[in-house]
Amino acid sequence: MSKKNKKEDVVEEQLEQQQLEQLEEEQTVEEKLQGELQTEKDKFLRLFAEFENYKRRTSKERVELFKTASEGVMVSLLPVLDDFERALAHIEDDKEAEELRKGVLLIYQKLVSTLEQKGLSPVKIEQGDVFDADNHEAVTQIPAPSEDLKGKIIDVIEKGYKLGDKIIRFPKVVIGQ
Repeated sequence: MSKKNKKEDVVEEQLEQQQLEQLEEEQTVEEKLQGELQTEKDKFLRLFAEFENYKRRTSKERVELFKTASEGVMVSLLPVLDDFERALAHIEDDKEAEELRKGVLLIYQKLVSTLEQKGLSPVKIEQGDVFDADNHEAVTQIPAPSEDLKGKIIDVIEKGYKLGDKIIRFPKVVIGQ
């Protein structure tokens, strides 16, 4: 081979090598861009999921707020309800006030039905039920009349009420020791 051919071969090799290097650079740039694109997609998906969770949480909180928005009014009406029950118990003894008893009973039933429509319900509790500190408020303890009433409810002093699933007033009870 002549010097000319050798020079041409060297030049060709150099050109091929430069082209390969350029291709590798282009691929690395493309790979870098692909990596950045994947990172941005991941960020977008995480942000979107976070926003969806936020929307779900706030709508749930809003529904819960609407359910218990009347809690303050209900709590303030509970003493009135208790007074009605005491008045009805007292009027039962007086036979002369039969018409008065019927009127008070009618108003009481109307008040109770209105409050029930708004989500208020009494907490079901009876004598002999097991005392549960999460659902009852112990006012006092007295010696149990029998062994089977130890740790159980002996008397209900004040009824408890729930608004939806939330207890807004715990029943006040006397438990046996």
